[in-house]
Amino acid sequence: MNAIADIWNHLDWSVLTDMLLSVIPALLCITLHELGHGLAAWLLGDPTAKDAGRLTLNPIKHIDPLGTLMLVVFHFGYAKPVPVNMYNFKNPRRGMAVTALAGPVMNLLIAVVFLFLYGVCMIPLYYREAWGQTGFYLMEMLYLTAYISIGMGIFNLLPIPPLDGSKVLYSVISEEAYYKLMRYERYGMIALLVLAYTGVLGAPLSAAVSWVFGKLMVIAQYGFNLVRKLV
Repeated sequence: MNAIADIWNHLDWSVLTDMLLSVIPALLCITLHELGHGLAAWLLGDPTAKDAGRLTLNPIKHIDPLGTLMLVVFHFGYAKPVPVNMYNFKNPRRGMAVTALAGPVMNLLIAVVFLFLYGVCMIPLYYREAWGQTGFYLMEMLYLTAYISIGMGIFNLLPIPPLDGSKVLYSVISEEAYYKLMRYERYGMIALLVLAYTGVLGAPLSAAVSWVFGKLMVIAQYGFNLVRKLV
């Protein structure tokens, strides 16, 4: 028993904790992103996502394996698209655009909330030794959730099928041009993965995410200042 306990105490848990620090925020961002799409469509008169069981906080319903892997590895990715029937909207083009934008908007809201929490929790979790390593991991998770959420939102605004940006594009180009574009939907994600892996897409996207993240850090500062005044 002592030998087992000694092995257990000397195991390197850093790989597991690093994985959890990326996977948990990724699942949260994916779930709320797709829930945003589904809720927007439902409010605009399309019950397709609701009928398909996609108005749920169950991440399993929303996971796309390749998109989730990209989100964990590159900090930008996508989820399994929520089914939408645009002909249920009073204005199909506008309804499709609003529904598509709801996902990235949800990601922005996630980032705002988690950066605020990051600032609020800085003093009680990071500066106080009582929490120890647990406080550090919680702070890291708040930080990563905000960063990954921004990455997911910006990535999905690209006008490449099947990303949200391609649905927004539908509202400003002709139907004929849009349907020609959608013929290549099945190749879109393969191309995006190659571009991200080679750095052609990854470098500018990372720069954009870092820029937006930096601008939003003022929210974390606000939360920090709020707590500092109270303690």
